[in-house]
Amino acid sequence: MRNGRLMAWSFGLLLAVAGLAQAADGKAAYTNEKEAGPDFAVQGEYAGTDVEGHKWGVQVIALGDGKFDVVGYPGGLPGDGWKRGDATKRGKGETTDGTVNVKGDDWTATIKAGTMTVSHDGKQVAEIKKTERKSPTLGAKAPTGATVLFDGTTADNFKNGKLVEGNLLGATNCETNAKFGDHTLHIEFRTPFMPASRGQGRGNSGVYMQSRYELQVLDSFGLDGKNNECGGIYTVAEPIVNMCLPPLAWQTYDIDFTAAKYDNGKKIENARATIKHNGVVIHENLDLKNGTPGKAKEGPEPLGIFLQDHGNPVVFRNIWIVEKK
Repeated sequence: MRNGRLMAWSFGLLLAVAGLAQAADGKAAYTNEKEAGPDFAVQGEYAGTDVEGHKWGVQVIALGDGKFDVVGYPGGLPGDGWKRGDATKRGKGETTDGTVNVKGDDWTATIKAGTMTVSHDGKQVAEIKKTERKSPTLGAKAPTGATVLFDGTTADNFKNGKLVEGNLLGATNCETNAKFGDHTLHIEFRTPFMPASRGQGRGNSGVYMQSRYELQVLDSFGLDGKNNECGGIYTVAEPIVNMCLPPLAWQTYDIDFTAAKYDNGKKIENARATIKHNGVVIHENLDLKNGTPGKAKEGPEPLGIFLQDHGNPVVFRNIWIVEKK
């Protein structure tokens, strides 16, 4: 048994060094772009204009084994022109001889070397280039008066906190030692590349405001944006727009949280939150009528920030908080 545990530990260490982990569902979870394979190089966001000058955005979602979902957004990518409720164009892609061939209802496309060439009725109508968006608050420095909860040097500010990959905070059901009432929070996160996984098995974690209200973390790149997907308040509210970037991209949440108010043990005012995901408002002064499952019940006392472990190698960095007076 001892040798067996040693072999298992050694194998796990080799996987981690190689940028490959095993998720809770037993499927591969890549944490390193260099090891993620050819599908990773294709998946991502594309942006450009068609021959008539109309702006388009496209998200290409890797499904494993050279297969892809493709979503086209007239007007631009989500948060850059396209809005929830606007029409989309959807297709399926598959790699053959190094080229991804895509078929939609009334259109086709090829993807190769970072270029998506789109045709309609046999005529080329657009040539769209791969693009990489970054949150405008990525790497934001803690302002004067902020408390730095994690800067990559130690996980000691979190109960059950663990450093992973040298300087990142793992999603390990860890909770801040300090407790907070009203506050603003900045946190950066990265979901793994898990092309063979689906739904809640794909980069799942959560940021619990005051350990009571879960802001979902998930690789929901290219999905609709439900309350159990990235940016959703679990079981409570969908994001205004799905601002989830592709897996392995660093993303940001900037949260302005006001705690619920109590009088003699009775709630007299709901908690509220305004949240930006990658710099775009996804919840504006949202009324949190109740808490969410998975951690603490609603109550008058301050509680910590909780980062959920859901069996996937999600990681966090650059976490700081400003308490409101």
